[in-house]
Amino acid sequence: MTTRIVNVLVPVALDQAYSYRVPAGQELAPGDVVTVPLGATERTGVVWGEGHPRPGLHNKLKDIIGKLDVPPLKDELRRFVDWVAGYTLGARGMVLRMTLRMGEHLGPARDRVGVRLAGAKPERMTKAREKVLALLADGMARAKSEAADEAGVSVGVIDGLIDEGTLETLVLPPEPVAQPPNADFHSPDFTPAQNEAARAIRATVAAGGFSATLIDGVTGSGKTEVYFEAVAENIRRGRQSLILMPEIALTAQFLDRFAGRFGVRPAEWHSQLSPRTRARTWAAVAAGDVSVIVGARSALFQPYTDLGLIIVDEEHDPAYKQEDGVHYHARDMAVVRAHEARIPVVLASATPSVETEVNARRGRYKRLHLPERFGGQYLPVIEAIDLRREGPPRGKFIAPRLAEAVQTALERGEQALLFLNRRGYAPLTLCRACGHRFSCPNCDAWLVDHRFKRRLVCHHCGFAMPLPEKCPKCEAAESFAAVGPGVERLAEEVAGLFPDARVMVLSSDLVESVERLREELGDIAEGRFDIVIGTQLVAKGHHFPKLNLVGVIDADLGLSNGDPRAAERTFQLLHQVVGRAGREAGRGLGFLQTHQPEHPVMKALIAADRDAFYDAEIASREAAGYPPFGRLASIIVSGGEKHEAESFARKLAAAAPLDDDARVLGPAEAPLAVVRGRYRFRLLVKSPRAFDLSNYLRGWLAHAPRTRGTLKLEVDIDPQSFL
Repeated sequence: MTTRIVNVLVPVALDQAYSYRVPAGQELAPGDVVTVPLGATERTGVVWGEGHPRPGLHNKLKDIIGKLDVPPLKDELRRFVDWVAGYTLGARGMVLRMTLRMGEHLGPARDRVGVRLAGAKPERMTKAREKVLALLADGMARAKSEAADEAGVSVGVIDGLIDEGTLETLVLPPEPVAQPPNADFHSPDFTPAQNEAARAIRATVAAGGFSATLIDGVTGSGKTEVYFEAVAENIRRGRQSLILMPEIALTAQFLDRFAGRFGVRPAEWHSQLSPRTRARTWAAVAAGDVSVIVGARSALFQPYTDLGLIIVDEEHDPAYKQEDGVHYHARDMAVVRAHEARIPVVLASATPSVETEVNARRGRYKRLHLPERFGGQYLPVIEAIDLRREGPPRGKFIAPRLAEAVQTALERGEQALLFLNRRGYAPLTLCRACGHRFSCPNCDAWLVDHRFKRRLVCHHCGFAMPLPEKCPKCEAAESFAAVGPGVERLAEEVAGLFPDARVMVLSSDLVESVERLREELGDIAEGRFDIVIGTQLVAKGHHFPKLNLVGVIDADLGLSNGDPRAAERTFQLLHQVVGRAGREAGRGLGFLQTHQPEHPVMKALIAADRDAFYDAEIASREAAGYPPFGRLASIIVSGGEKHEAESFARKLAAAAPLDDDARVLGPAEAPLAVVRGRYRFRLLVKSPRAFDLSNYLRGWLAHAPRTRGTLKLEVDIDPQSFL
C-alpha cells in the first residue's frame, strides 16, 4: 500500500511547505489544520496540497501527529495567503501565522456554572435571600455571578442557598462571542441622498460577485449608517460581514451605533482582547457562529466560514499599513481578498486616499456620494491664523485669536478641541548652558519630555530615563529648557488661560486600554469636559455633540518631513480633525495656525475645495510617476556596524538586474539612520504601474549576496513610511 504524502505549511518564517507522511487511516484534505513535528518541537500547520514521493526521501519523512478539530481553511483563504506572500515578498509561513496565531489558545471552554430553583425552602429567610428567590422564580437558569448581580447580593448568598438545597447547580452552555444581529431591528430615517446610496449598496450586496464601492461623504454625512445597510442585507442572506477600522477607532460610540441599528454589539477583533477571548472569537468565526466582526487590520486574515462582505472604514487611514513582519496594506489586501472570495468590498471616507480617488474617477470603483451632513448641519467654517503676523506671545503656542474663540465657546457652554499631533510635553530638551541635547542612545532621535510620567522617552525604541538633576555634559544645575510644544505643554498653557475649564488630554501614550479610551471618549461626548487637547487619536470618526470649535496648533507639522504623501496626509488629517466641529447643533468653526497660509493644502481647506486639492495632488503624482501612477518598493538594510551595513547595501545595489522599467535609487542613509542600535541604509525602487515589481525584486534578491551576522534586509512593497 502506497503511503500518502501531503505538504504542510507551518506558521514560521519560511516560504516553503514541508512534506509529511499521512498515518494509515487518517483522512486529510487541503485546508485541514494539523499538528506536525518541526525540529524538536510540535507546531500547528495547514495541509497545503498533495506531496510527491522522491527517491531516498520517503524514510526521512515524519508522520503527521494529528488533525485538529477545527474547520479547514477554505480554498479562498489559502489562495489569499499565497497572493499576499507573493505580492509583499513575505514568507508564506508568516502570512499563514496571521490566520492561525490564535489556534494555540484553542481548547475546551471553561464550564459556566448556573443556578436555578430546586424547590427546598431555606432554613432561614433574609432580605438578600428573598431577592434571589424572587429573581429565580421565573424558572430560568442563570450564571452564579449574573444571578448575584441581578439580585444585588453577594455570591456568598447564592452559595448559602446551594448548600441548603434551595438552589441547584447545572452546567450552562458556553456564552456566545456575540449575539446574532437583527437586520430589521431599527429602520433608520435617511435623507434622500442617504436613501439613494443605501438602495444602491443593498443592490450591490444582493447582486453578489466582486465589486468595489467608495462611500464618499463629508464628515457627519452618515456614511456609517449607509454601509450598515450593506451589512443588514448581508445578514439577511446568512453570510458573514467584516468591518475593518483603524484600531484606535474601535470606540464604544461606534459599537453603540451598531447596537442601535442591529440590537446587539458585534464581535470584536483587536490587540487588546485577552488571549482566551481572541481564541474563542477565532473559533466562532471559523465555525460560522459570528455574523459580524468589527476589527483592526489583522481581522482580514480570519478563517471566515462564509464571508460575504468587507467594509473598510476610514480607508485613507495610515494605520492600515502593517510596518513590521509582513508589510501589507489592509485596505489594498481587503480588495484582494474580496476579489478572491468574489464578494463586494466597500470603502468609506470623507477624504479618500489618492489611490482610491483615482480608482473612483477612472470607474474602477463605484462612487456613492453624500454631499451634506445628516440633519442639515453645515460644514465648519475654516480660517487661517497666520503665525507670521498674529502669532502667540513668546514661549506660548495659542494665538490670541484662537484663545478668544475658545473663551467664547466656553461662555456659550460649548466644547473646544485643540489639536496637536505631538505626544508628550516637548519634543526636545536642551541645556541652556552648553547646548547639550538629550538624544536616544539607541536611535537617531531626540528624547521626548513626558512630564506626566516624569521621563524622557524615545518614541522609536521605547528607551526612557528620568531627567537628571545636572547636565551630563557641563554639570550645570537647573539649566534645562523644553523646546517646542507637545500636548502636555499645551495643557499647561490652557490651564493658565482657562483656569476654570475642565480639560481632557487624549494621547496614545496616555491610553491604558481600549476600554479606558472608550470611557474617556464617552465622557467627552456627555459634555463632562470643556476643552479637549488631543493628538490624531481625536480625528478618527468620533461624534461630540457639544463640540463646535477646533483649533489646530501647528497645521504645518506634517508638511516638512520629505514624505511624498505629506500633502495628502496633512490634508486628510486636518480635514478630519476640523470635521469634528458642529456635527449636531450650531455652526462649527475651525482655526489653522500656520506659517504657510498660501500652501495648497491650507488654501484647499480654507476654501472647502476638496476637488482642487485632489486635482493638484493627482496631477503632481502623475507627472512624477508616483503611486498610483507608478510603483515604489523600499529595501532597508540594517546592521549593528555602520560600515558593514553600508557595504552590504552597496553590494546589493550592484547586484540589481538591469531593466529599463526599474530604477534603483541609493543606497543612502535612511532619514532615521539609527533605530534600536541598528544602522539603516535605504534603497528605493521605482517603476511604471504595469511593471511586475514584486517579481523583479524576487529575481534580484534570489541572486543577491546573502545577509550574515547582524545584517538584516527588509522589503516593503508600496511603502507608506519613508523614515
